[in-house]
Amino acid sequence: MSFIGNLFGGGDKPSEPRIDTSGVRIHPQIDRGLWKAAPGHKGGVLRCKCKTDPVEVTLTAQTAHNHACGCTKCWKPEGAIFSEIAVVPRDHLKVTKNADKLAIVDPAAAIQRYACTGCGAHMYGRIENKEHPLFGLDFVHTELAVEPGWSPPEFAAFVSSVIESGVDPSRMPAIRARLREIGLEPYDCLSPPIMDLIATHAAKKSGALH
Repeated sequence: MSFIGNLFGGGDKPSEPRIDTSGVRIHPQIDRGLWKAAPGHKGGVLRCKCKTDPVEVTLTAQTAHNHACGCTKCWKPEGAIFSEIAVVPRDHLKVTKNADKLAIVDPAAAIQRYACTGCGAHMYGRIENKEHPLFGLDFVHTELAVEPGWSPPEFAAFVSSVIESGVDPSRMPAIRARLREIGLEPYDCLSPPIMDLIATHAAKKSGALH
């Protein structure tokens, strides 16, 4: 106990017990630890999981806002409770092989996710509504990339939504603790910079900002 604590009748706060995260698995790629983006990385090829005639999508730019996502819409590899997803400008994305194997998972969704009808992997998601604040950005899973060097995850989004996919609520403290151990701040929406972007778009549309 410190002198100040003695003087005012208080003391050092007891440390909180450490949460055991040893059995928590987030995503196969993220569980191995974060990586650094390759300097000057200018894109590469994403390839679906099909052994024959795989779909290939070519990106001609580095990705941004990569994150772990707990929503129930994003594609996840088997056994993962989070997806890993980033964005790239839509004019830097092109389907370069076997486009005929792609189909939209849910045409009514804001993000139209194009999945391979063979293996089920989501190759990209596109927003067609020009009024949407994220219009112009395509959503991609760089775990499907042939080459390394992509931007690493920066945060975890929609963390509480993993409960909707069947995760027991009692596991959430350990899941959030594990995300922080890895270096990903958990949010129950998107990161503050993206939420600011969305709010700015709405304010300009309403006239609150010019």
